[in-house]
Amino acid sequence: MPYDLNPLRKTLRQQRRALNEFQQRQAGQAILKRLIRIPEFQQAGKIGVYLHAFGEVHTQKIMQYCFARSKAVYLPMICSMNQRLVWVRISQHQYRSRRFARHPLGMKEPVQARGLHVSKLDLLIMPLLACDIYGTRIGMGGGFYDKTLASAPGKPVRLGLAHDFQCMPQALPREAWDQPLDALLTPRGFLRFKR
Repeated sequence: MPYDLNPLRKTLRQQRRALNEFQQRQAGQAILKRLIRIPEFQQAGKIGVYLHAFGEVHTQKIMQYCFARSKAVYLPMICSMNQRLVWVRISQHQYRSRRFARHPLGMKEPVQARGLHVSKLDLLIMPLLACDIYGTRIGMGGGFYDKTLASAPGKPVRLGLAHDFQCMPQALPREAWDQPLDALLTPRGFLRFKR
């Protein structure tokens, strides 16, 4: 019988949304401090990242750091034809002026028709609801990242960002189509996984 992840998803969504602005700012700062010491981030020229929308770890500091160091920042956009993500480069000006469209699922995405395949990125910074100590990532349930990464087995490096409570000490169920992470970064820790 398959494991029902819905109760876990619901609980973690509520916990994420209950975080106040100060807690989110602290988490973002702590994660950036750790992130800039990771070799894969230091060496990456093209970085895929997300715009936080549902209580995920805030990413504005990461993007500002990338812009300041001339790293190319790419945001996900859902391709309506195949429900996979493509990656659209944004400038610092676009980010500051908030020129984004709202997708029917609620997240903001770049207003542009074309994007890169995920394999063209050096590092992909991903949101998640839960991750276990083996790199199994549980997302919001749409499967967009899993479908997208299935066509890119080698590159990019897959880095999940999470609040500490989203790191599960027990193994989460992994389906054949689930795409594991290479590493997980939280305000208090950094884990590497064997894919």
